[in-house]
This record gives sequence, structure tokens and C-alpha cells, in this order.
Amino acid sequence: MIMHDFEYVPKYEWEPVRDELFEIIHRLQDEVREDFTFQYHFVGSSKRKMITRDRNSNTGFDFDVNIEVNDPDGKYSAEEIRNILHRGIDKVNNPYGHSIFRYDYTEESTRVLTIKVKDKVNSRILHSCDFCIIYECRDGRQQYIRYNKKQNSYSWEYQPKGYMELPAKIEWVKKHGLWQQVRNDYIYKKNTNTDENKKSRSVFADTVHQVCQQNGYYE
Repeated sequence: MIMHDFEYVPKYEWEPVRDELFEIIHRLQDEVREDFTFQYHFVGSSKRKMITRDRNSNTGFDFDVNIEVNDPDGKYSAEEIRNILHRGIDKVNNPYGHSIFRYDYTEESTRVLTIKVKDKVNSRILHSCDFCIIYECRDGRQQYIRYNKKQNSYSWEYQPKGYMELPAKIEWVKKHGLWQQVRNDYIYKKNTNTDENKKSRSVFADTVHQVCQQNGYYE
């Protein structure tokens, strides 16, 4: 059985890392400006100041950032956008062949581009950041660039339904003074989660949904 020991990371630890990420993102904006501009938003646990780490693991804590590219004429394909940003992040982090920000080269996964700071002596990740490239649709839905590794292809895909309903539920929870219950239940659920493929965002969404239902909010 997987044993977790999640805790909330204190602000004095995560705030300097976030400030460094601000600098990286601003340099990235300058790096890709000849192709396009973009807006960015810290999302998920970093936006809510609910950053966690598992003391029983070697993965540290992470940040999530949404990048929204300004390409109103559709000049660039999903693949071009993601590759331009991928190369840009690597160049910003490693302008002379070594990282000035201590981050390794960018890793690519289905939904995100990831940079990590590693303690190689002790074989562990200190902290990381996931960049998801998104597009806000006029109908209120959101799309993101998805990488299909098997087909080596990129495409715009809609976020799942639960993603769209979450903000309204969070607002309801805060309005009714239930945020501390969410914080407590979230840590409990993360510590008892046995599904290695279930990401923090899904655990958080489940937590908010459960707190809502327990307190009289139904869809």
C-alpha cells in the first residue's frame, strides 16, 4: 500500500521559487515575442496558496501555470506553438549550455511542459513547474494543447466537464465559510489516495465536490 505524508509547504519556502518563476516567464515572453505574445496565470494549488509536498516521496512541490498565446489569426498550429515555447523555455534556462536558474531541460508530457530543479546527489526533485498552453473559448470552455506521444502529434482538446464547474463550487464553498474544511479534507484525500495516476487537480476537484454535497450544494 502506498503511504503518503502530505503537508502544506510554508510560504517562506515556496514564495522565492514563485518569484524566480516570474522572472523565467517574463524572459520567455521576451524570447518568443517575434512569434507571438502570451498571458500567463498561476493556477491550481499555487493560485490558492495550497502548495503541498509528500515527505515520504522525492518529488518536492510544484507549481502550475497556464499560458494563453495571442494568435487571433490562427497563424500557428498547436505543434508550432508548443515547440516555440518548449525551445524558448530551454533557451531562457540554459542560454550558455548550463542553467542559470538551476532547472533542467524541459520535459514533455501529454498536457504540459515541465521544468524541474533536482538534487542530483540525493536523487530527488526539489520543486518543479508545469506549463499548460490553453485557449479560452467564447462559450466559456477552455482548450489546451495535447501531445499524443504514440502518434507524435499535437492537437487542441477541450478541458473535461468537471474543470468548467469547479470555479462556481469554489465560490460557493468560500461564501459559506467552508474553505478550511476543504483544506483539511484535501490533505486527507491526498494522503489516502492509492491511485498513482490521479493528479492533485483531480483530488482537489473531488474534495470541493464532496464538501459541496455534504453541505447542501447540488448540481
